[in-house]
Amino acid sequence: MSMPFYVAPEQFMKDKADYARKGIARGRALVGTLYTDGVLIAAENPSHTLHKVSEIYDRIAFAGVGKYNEFDQLRVAGVQHADVKGYQYSREDVDARSLANLYARYLGQVFTHDMKPMEVEILVAEVTPHADDDQLFHILYDGTVFDEDRFTVLGGEAEAITTRMESAYTTGWSLGDAVKGAVKALAGPERTLEPKDLEVAVLERSSTDARRAFRRIENGELTTLLA
Repeated sequence: MSMPFYVAPEQFMKDKADYARKGIARGRALVGTLYTDGVLIAAENPSHTLHKVSEIYDRIAFAGVGKYNEFDQLRVAGVQHADVKGYQYSREDVDARSLANLYARYLGQVFTHDMKPMEVEILVAEVTPHADDDQLFHILYDGTVFDEDRFTVLGGEAEAITTRMESAYTTGWSLGDAVKGAVKALAGPERTLEPKDLEVAVLERSSTDARRAFRRIENGELTTLLA
């Protein structure tokens, strides 16, 4: 009788992690950063219909990199969870921390028990009435969660983009400075990203809508901010 094929658990998990990282690295990156009036999310995304950045709930945004169909499933699940929780309890009970924990548990479960891990990294961001309480949760393909306090980078070339963001970031910078810094970090020294190549959105603390804070920055406004 032939011996069953055996792979050490450590090697099996390493192979799954390598597989997920390679899939994520093939995608274009995004940057999430705090600025004086909220949270900015800027992504390299030439598509005007397949969004990487979306609204989850009143003052919460979602962003993803990697396989679109996989992170969009997570987005839909997050919207449904937030809607049900807000209806059953109160809207104030829906926060980024609980959503990040939900995503972390699900991604960890898939990574541990399924043959193929999800090739995604996601960001859950929340703007609050006080700048010190704004939140950025970066969740990896294996369910690891990072609570960022300035900015975070997801996707391909993350290390190089993070280095450029470290040089550009200024505490309390304006929306214009944040957009310029994030876009320059995404582009690098050898490229120029035009507004048509970008998807940019903000969670605004001073939003005119008392409930909703999410707003997309369209090409005209983005051109002005980048000028």
